[in-house]
Amino acid sequence: MHDLRAIRENPAAFDAGLKKRGLNPQSGEILALDEHRRALQTDLQDLQNRRNAASKEIGSAKKAGDNARAEALMAEVAALKNNLQSLEAEEATEAESLDALLMALPNLPADDVPVGADETANIEQRKVGTPRSFSFAAKEHDALGGVLMDFDAAAKLSGARFVVLKGALARLERALAAFMLDLHTGEFGYQEVVPPLLVRDEALLGTAQLPKFREEQFGTTDGYWLIPTSEVSLTNLVRESILDEDKLPLRLTAWTPCFRREAGAAGRDTRGMIRQHQFSKVELVSITRPEDGPAEHERMTSCAETVLQRLGLPYRVMLLSTGDMGFSARKTYDLEVWLPGQNAYREISSCSWCGEFQARRMGARIRVKDGKGTRFVHTLNGSGLAVGRTLIAILENYQQSDGSIALPDVLKPYMGGVDRIETGR
Repeated sequence: MHDLRAIRENPAAFDAGLKKRGLNPQSGEILALDEHRRALQTDLQDLQNRRNAASKEIGSAKKAGDNARAEALMAEVAALKNNLQSLEAEEATEAESLDALLMALPNLPADDVPVGADETANIEQRKVGTPRSFSFAAKEHDALGGVLMDFDAAAKLSGARFVVLKGALARLERALAAFMLDLHTGEFGYQEVVPPLLVRDEALLGTAQLPKFREEQFGTTDGYWLIPTSEVSLTNLVRESILDEDKLPLRLTAWTPCFRREAGAAGRDTRGMIRQHQFSKVELVSITRPEDGPAEHERMTSCAETVLQRLGLPYRVMLLSTGDMGFSARKTYDLEVWLPGQNAYREISSCSWCGEFQARRMGARIRVKDGKGTRFVHTLNGSGLAVGRTLIAILENYQQSDGSIALPDVLKPYMGGVDRIETGR
């Protein structure tokens, strides 16, 4: 959600931010709606004042025995009531139109975000780790999963873009999630949360999955949505709250299933586990003071990177362009893990600083310390990491010539001491 006052004060800067996003100017339409709505509010206040005054005058006229004036005033009050109802309905319609327009517009990018139409304008920040050299042809994960990665069984149950993991691969997914949660809670100070997987409209509106991305969500018939990411549940924990400044930052993490229709991804990654309707993810969410947002973004990205480093997975960090960045983000780093089977880096985490964009939608504020009033918090979110894609990266980077999968040392305690997986391929 955007700050109307800021748009009024500097409409050119607002339109310049939208232009970086590849959008046409919107300040003219926004300010016209805003001006009309404010004029209606002034008219409503004037009519309300006159109705209150006329109501008092009725009593005075009756006391004075001036029945004619009293009747005239009562007729005026009745007419004013009708006018007020009409203006209130018109003002409500204008407010809805203004909110709908503002809700449909993405966050404005930070000044250091590269301007570009798509991922080709992303800028590599760094590469960490050296891709392994294989003495044999590296295979993709779906060729390595064998009988423990069953797409046919999943298709019988649910159709395309689902998988059934069995045996050691099922345990590996659980092990990866446990390792990530232990790292983020034990070393980085995140509080573990088990949040609801079903949320109401207000929660998706707060983090901006609604209204724009309605077609990408799975909804129930009784007003609930399956979460597309636990960012929704975790961030909305501060919805309609006023937080004490000295309690910030809040750092929250959760491992949950996530559900997405992938409506905009038809034909992409239809094989394997890269892009599925159901997947699990360890999410990181931070709630900070505005001045701490950029530094928290770097910290969160570093926390996600540490997972890859401990697992010994080569990766690179990309600063996303304005055309590739998510709707709510002011700035985003993508972590892309090396997948030797694809001979390519693929996204495994996005870490985004959203500024006050989500906080305005949620009504999440800070009580100003030693001062008056409140201000909006800043929200951040990131994958720490996408568990299924991390499993894919383990399979491909640790595959052996005999078809088995070696395991990184940090995972062995979570796997009962087993040091390799036989998938029976």
